[in-house]
Amino acid sequence: MKKVFMLVALALTACGVDGEPVQPSGGVNVTLSNNGLGLGANVGVVRGPVSVGLGL
Repeated sequence: MKKVFMLVALALTACGVDGEPVQPSGGVNVTLSNNGLGLGANVGVVRGPVSVGLGL
């Protein structure tokens, strides 16, 4: 039951019921250098002036 509540709360937050919605962000980086090909990615969320992300 606790997991269902958490999923419902997350869904309501994501759709903006309690205010400004949470917006996902992400990107992929490809670099080519003398050492070879590099690949990177980043994912995160933005809500108003706050953004949280993770680079891989």
